[in-house]
Amino acid sequence: MTAVLSLGSNLGDRLGYLRSGLAVLEPVAVSPVYETAPWGDVEQADFLNVIALCSWDASEAWRRAVLAETRAERSREVRWGPRTLDVDVVWASGSDPALELPHPRAHERAFVLVPWLAVDPAAVLPGHGPVAELPVDASSVWLAAEQL
Repeated sequence: MTAVLSLGSNLGDRLGYLRSGLAVLEPVAVSPVYETAPWGDVEQADFLNVIALCSWDASEAWRRAVLAETRAERSREVRWGPRTLDVDVVWASGSDPALELPHPRAHERAFVLVPWLAVDPAAVLPGHGPVAELPVDASSVWLAAEQL
């Protein structure tokens, strides 16, 4: 595994958008689906989230993340607003000028850390340490009824 990507959806067929994003990413492993409260001040529906572990370097992970969002007709009208598909590169080997790696807020976000631990209990977030030891409030994340 060389890349960790976070996928989330809270519009339309949420599970369908996650599936379409995963088809583009071609992961080697995927977490269970979690439902999470939205981030930010915009009133919106809850998200479905997964973590995908992929065999891509940073540039390819970014290219595929953008492609997955484009295919899902992602709109960026409102920051932290509702979206068909949001794909973030949390960490990847190598570098790409479009990315800040690891993702600058990954260590604070339960919707990233909880699914990541579920798929990789030994996960380490570079610069922050073992994911299992990071302080996170997991009360906003629960296992979803829908699964892939």
